[in-house]
Amino acid sequence: MRPFAAFVIAMFAMALCAPARAQEAAWPNQPIRMIVPFPAGGPADIVARVVSERLAQSFGQAIVIENKPGANTAIAAAQVARAPANGYTLLVVMDVTMVLNPLTSKTMSYDPIRDFDPISLLSKNTSLLTVHADGPKTLAELIALGRANPGKLNFGAGIITTRLAAELFNKETGIAAQFVPFQGSPPTVQALLSKSVDYIVDGQAASLPLIEAGTFRALAKTNEGPVPALPNLRSLAVEAGKPALNDVSTWIGVVAPAGTPRAIIDKVSGEIAKVYADPAMVERLLKAGINPVASTPEDLARFIQSESTRWGKVVKESGIELN
Repeated sequence: MRPFAAFVIAMFAMALCAPARAQEAAWPNQPIRMIVPFPAGGPADIVARVVSERLAQSFGQAIVIENKPGANTAIAAAQVARAPANGYTLLVVMDVTMVLNPLTSKTMSYDPIRDFDPISLLSKNTSLLTVHADGPKTLAELIALGRANPGKLNFGAGIITTRLAAELFNKETGIAAQFVPFQGSPPTVQALLSKSVDYIVDGQAASLPLIEAGTFRALAKTNEGPVPALPNLRSLAVEAGKPALNDVSTWIGVVAPAGTPRAIIDKVSGEIAKVYADPAMVERLLKAGINPVASTPEDLARFIQSESTRWGKVVKESGIELN
């Protein structure tokens, strides 16, 4: 190729790229939408609001939280998958969004790998198996009650992960109970408060205030993660004597529509890391029952893959079928 022709082509290519680079450099110059696929008040909503508050200060733009629950997070995920990849729409995801829906749903309105670019983890949480204060005083009492009354107890959960934990608990301990589905933590907790279910498996954020008030009683936690408000609470695996119940966690992260400029992905990820470097922010989330964990985009991608492998095996070997 002649030198002059090569020069013209290079200049043309630079001209095409310049607007995109300018747009990335100016980001954000308008409010950002952060879609949360759960009702207000649950763990995903709490961590999204706490983190977005600080991100808004750093970016100099408002971050608007939009709660869009339904279909095990699929409604919100499908909406964000179709959003422009310009950094102005972000999605708060959970294990159910990125891992369990693909494993348990026959029809998917989005592809978690193809449709999204990972940004960062936000938390890895320990859930609780909880009863009303009028219910069983120990896990052993709940197991005995369930075995003595097959098909008569009801249990609730607001996401697939906590339902799977409860189903595994029932299977391993020989309880035949009826599942009552809910969309997120607040209605799950409300059902236990009204005694329309006998026990729930749910995150700490919505349940801890009622546990500390003496309205609820936590019988076990789903893994060995710390629960500062309940330092003596043991795990399901230990309390029930069932190793198969070990290490069931829920996690929360944030992603963007696929094709979002890498500079924007890195900017959001880096700011989240700065938020979690502040001890006051960490303490604020821990008090809400949320264990804050940040990551790089690459680490989140690898984590999603490892979780898919682990849960795929659990779903297959447990024989549990989810609707």
